[in-house]
Amino acid sequence: MRSEPPPLLPIFRSRHQAELLALLYLRPEQEFTLTDLAKRIGVPLTTLQREVGRLLQADLLAGRRVGRAHLIRAKTSGRYARPLTELLTLTFGPHTLVEQEFAAVREVEAVGIFGSWASRYRGEPGPPPNDIDIMVIGRPSRADVYEAADRVERRLGVPVNPVILPRERWEEAADPLVEQIRSSPLVWVGEPSREST
Repeated sequence: MRSEPPPLLPIFRSRHQAELLALLYLRPEQEFTLTDLAKRIGVPLTTLQREVGRLLQADLLAGRRVGRAHLIRAKTSGRYARPLTELLTLTFGPHTLVEQEFAAVREVEAVGIFGSWASRYRGEPGPPPNDIDIMVIGRPSRADVYEAADRVERRLGVPVNPVILPRERWEEAADPLVEQIRSSPLVWVGEPSREST
């Protein structure tokens, strides 16, 4: 189970609620089952069901049944949809957008966000981040990485700075850049198992 640092902005009921809304509003064309949402957010299914129930009642989510499955998506026709999407994009969105844009980049073993955004996300006080620092572990094409970073940058409206580290360099304890990244907050993108990398 992931640790729960305080939310970036004290306007959501809980971090889980904010992560649920970010996942759905930043992928408005997708529907998810309750089980899939619980797994992605890292909460028990019963907790997720209660949270979805509250958001359905508030008319922020839409749901439909297909057989025994209950499919959930963002309610993009509501009057709160646009401002809520913008707020979620700036606060909880970077790791979701990075995951989307880097998913198709070949030869990537892991992706993490470090620097000021990761510090705010982990609950450290400070000014809002002015950029997003991304670490890419593996041997991907430099052009592919920079194209993915450019797509994230266009969607977020802030500079995105990728750093490519081959696996051997990431495992090298004496490397100053690796030391710096390891000693500061780091938000892994995608599979939680990467946190132990």
